[in-house]
Amino acid sequence: MNVTEFSRLLAQKRRELDKLMRRTLPVKVGAMAKAHYQDNIRERQGFLNGGLQPWQKTKRQTSGGRSAASNYGALQSSRNHLLSSIKYVPDAYRVVVSNDLKYAPVHNWGGTVQPTVTPKMRKFAWAKHYKEAGADKKKDTMWKRLALTKKTKLNIRIPQRQFLGESQELNAQIQQKMDSEVRNIINK
Repeated sequence: MNVTEFSRLLAQKRRELDKLMRRTLPVKVGAMAKAHYQDNIRERQGFLNGGLQPWQKTKRQTSGGRSAASNYGALQSSRNHLLSSIKYVPDAYRVVVSNDLKYAPVHNWGGTVQPTVTPKMRKFAWAKHYKEAGADKKKDTMWKRLALTKKTKLNIRIPQRQFLGESQELNAQIQQKMDSEVRNIINK
């Protein structure tokens, strides 16, 4: 192989590597990250970063209820909005993975929310109380306490249940994928 052929081959490999880093890998890495973060919610019930960091159980999980909601894991529901709202946007040489739901940050980092107690909420609480109390209408339930509260704002603490963020295991998968793709280009 002479110098001209070598220069042409080198330029071709450089273009292929640039295309890989600029266009192909951001899409592949985004899909890998999305799947990893969705598995945190769907399968692991915790955040995988240097080992599994399991989430605190929710009250509905520990209450021993028989409803369908009691069977869902933390951050899960029948609709799974949080899970399905994880998205990735590939760009040149990078990818951004995010979740735009307004309640995603409070679940990811923890915090306190302060919902307003509305007449509609009180009506709903009475209905839930009557359903839960059955024939004993004087029974003290959480729903009755909510319906009768004098507060106009509630302070509800949400513990951290991180599902997005830096992950050593994900970084290792990404590095392995990058190495494999680069080797494929160089060796062909």
